[in-house]
Amino acid sequence: MNLSTNAALVLFSGGQDSTTCLAWALQRYAHVETLGFDYGQRHAIELSVRPKILETLRTLAPDWSTRLGEDHVLDLSVLGQISETALTRDSEITMQVDGLPNTFVPGRNLLFLTLAAALAYRRGISVLVGGMCETDYSGYPDCRDETLRALQSALRLGMNTSLSLETPLMWLDKAATWQLADQLGGESLIEVIRHETHTCYLGERGQLHDWGYGCGHCPACELRAKGYASYRASD
Repeated sequence: MNLSTNAALVLFSGGQDSTTCLAWALQRYAHVETLGFDYGQRHAIELSVRPKILETLRTLAPDWSTRLGEDHVLDLSVLGQISETALTRDSEITMQVDGLPNTFVPGRNLLFLTLAAALAYRRGISVLVGGMCETDYSGYPDCRDETLRALQSALRLGMNTSLSLETPLMWLDKAATWQLADQLGGESLIEVIRHETHTCYLGERGQLHDWGYGCGHCPACELRAKGYASYRASD
């Protein structure tokens, strides 16, 4: 099947990283679609913020409005059913005996990208964009560049396509991710990320911090806050 090399499907959760990746894709591809997943996540509020972010991004640049296409959400509740993790259960965030935090959902990114590839195939899209990173992250093995290169090879072979997987944040820390957002959309995009996106593992949106909404003490909030402080200090 012939897939368009000028179209991208962005894995868009509604968080800081995926919003930055969406802006990155909108700067590079003529047609961009988005994909979210409902997998029974504890922070399911991220799904509710997605429409407002998409609506706002359309106003930031004329070409973004014309390039941003259809949004898709897939029901992956089965993943939540088989995962005993702090992201799919109301449990304390701790480190496990294997050295990984219990926020790690086994197979999540592998399943996300496999289904994204299937959707992209149907939509005639050859590029997948994900916010995976192995610089400032929690040690998740399915975020590693090595894992994603192997998965890209498997998807190309299994679907007989030239599908490519882009990870623009792979080698950036959180401060650099804020800086990238600034370069892509200026202070307007920074404000969208601060006010509209959701990254907190606990789903807290009661307090607006300098860096955005969140509990302020889960690993995701701590990374985001530290990165924002570093970004503003260098700015």
